[in-house]
Amino acid sequence: MERIAVIDFETTGITPSSSCRATEIAVVILEQGRIVERYQSLMNAGVRVPAFIEQLTGISNAMLRTAPSAEQVMNEVNEFVGTTPLLAHNAAFDQKFWDFELGLIKRTRLQNFACSLLLARRLMPTAPNHKLGTLTTFARLPHTGQAHRAMADAEMAANLATYLEQELLQKYGVRELSHDFLRSLQKVPAAKIDEHLKRHRGL
Repeated sequence: MERIAVIDFETTGITPSSSCRATEIAVVILEQGRIVERYQSLMNAGVRVPAFIEQLTGISNAMLRTAPSAEQVMNEVNEFVGTTPLLAHNAAFDQKFWDFELGLIKRTRLQNFACSLLLARRLMPTAPNHKLGTLTTFARLPHTGQAHRAMADAEMAANLATYLEQELLQKYGVRELSHDFLRSLQKVPAAKIDEHLKRHRGL
């Protein structure tokens, strides 16, 4: 598997807009199943954190007042990631904020996202649900810190991605993995995943 950048945002809401912005971002770089680099920062976008979001994430308005600007952070993290393929848990959410925040600094995403949530739904069908914390416990992976903080969630998503890669290699007999293969797999209907993987193995 090539290098993958696993990304996680904390935000003030669900849909990015002038009043709904990112408050924290973390990225870990996965190489051969190991985290080899990390980037994390709070980011001050000039918007207020609602009380329920502060309670959920622990990120307060006071913390953001002394944080670097969203523009500075997004320039830094964009340089850190470069053209490395991206992965996130519930990637549709993080992709929206990545694209929105990049757009504000006149940058455009150059690579695609894979989604560990969609992959887990196909490869871990017996899990109680497919929330990141539940999957981490179900697969007996390490809990890396406080949930709903970007670095802890990025590291858990990276560990989950590595677990899913090992499942594909060992349980399903896939010989070679790539980011493009993961992206194609996450689009296969869950009921057809075994058949799809058999065809991929040439069985």
